[in-house]
Amino acid sequence: MKIKTITCHDVYNYGASLQAYALMRYLQDLGHEVEIIDYKPNYLSGHYKLKVANPVYDKPLIKQLYLLAKFYPHLRSLKRKRLFDDFKKTYLKITSVRYQNNEELKRNPPIADLYLAGSDQIWNTLFKNGKDPAFYLDFVPKGKVKASYAASMATDKVLTGWEKFVFEKVMNLDSIAVREKSAVSVLRNIGVTKEISVVCDPVFLLSRSEWENLMVDTSAIIKKPYILVYDFDKNCNIKEISQYISDKLDLKIIPIGLTAFGFWADYSNSVGPIEFLNLIYHAQYVISNSFHATAFAILFQKNFYVVKRTEALNTRMEDLLKGLSLSDRLISSVQSLDLLDIDYAAIQNSIDGYSYLGKQYLENICKE
Repeated sequence: MKIKTITCHDVYNYGASLQAYALMRYLQDLGHEVEIIDYKPNYLSGHYKLKVANPVYDKPLIKQLYLLAKFYPHLRSLKRKRLFDDFKKTYLKITSVRYQNNEELKRNPPIADLYLAGSDQIWNTLFKNGKDPAFYLDFVPKGKVKASYAASMATDKVLTGWEKFVFEKVMNLDSIAVREKSAVSVLRNIGVTKEISVVCDPVFLLSRSEWENLMVDTSAIIKKPYILVYDFDKNCNIKEISQYISDKLDLKIIPIGLTAFGFWADYSNSVGPIEFLNLIYHAQYVISNSFHATAFAILFQKNFYVVKRTEALNTRMEDLLKGLSLSDRLISSVQSLDLLDIDYAAIQNSIDGYSYLGKQYLENICKE
């Protein structure tokens, strides 16, 4: 069967790249011919451009000084970009045609028997992709099967004013599968009556050994025992928690992302998707507010804590951890720490069951 998937596969985000790979790889292992649609709208295409993002600085002289100050950090970041570009070129099977909007997809849709939308936050209406009809498979020709797999909404409601749009697009799918239980309630609340499956994120479709094989060289990048810290919003609680564990257990802190540890402490510039896996694989602890850092910490059986975000994006973490009996690993302050090791033997059946539901859904869809 020819299958085309559409997701945010090329946005220089660890989880986005790895979940795109996982869904493609699992379907290939089932014997299907799979390609990821090279969908790159303008709102997903501004990465690594040296530009003035804030209009306050877009003024004569001030603009030049601003760009000069950003020039060296920009140069340092290009290594990270190359690592992501190499990953895409080496591991992702992409359509030969690049599309920039839904209308281009409609005029010249890639040929397939089955179209899958997913995964990650493609239906999060706080972001532009959640308002883009392409991520609801609006372009698929009539008579072709179109379904979602582990589509994430990430929040507890559709953005006001977008309820009708999401309702109509989702109801037009042949099969619906979301990543969070909370997304079922969100869709029911806007009137979606079709059956909705809750399935695992694609990274859980592959085994630990398959992820180890992807790394090829599993020797540690960082030789000293460490805590991996992955933060999206300069969270001071993450910094405090990491420093507390570092002091208690004598562990080095390796920060990536927009951490409160600051620009000069950031290891991100030398970390692509493969290096991200390696850092989690060898970490003594993983402290993050990232869904996929948490997912891989679970797959690699690491001790971890998830720190609640200030944005309304905690539902995906809550649903994942609750479903695996790990709710106690979601904390908001250093006072919540217990530093007890996770008993993975006790929850392995839950992890296996979580991945099994996703595999069954995909195998059933592929029979249609």
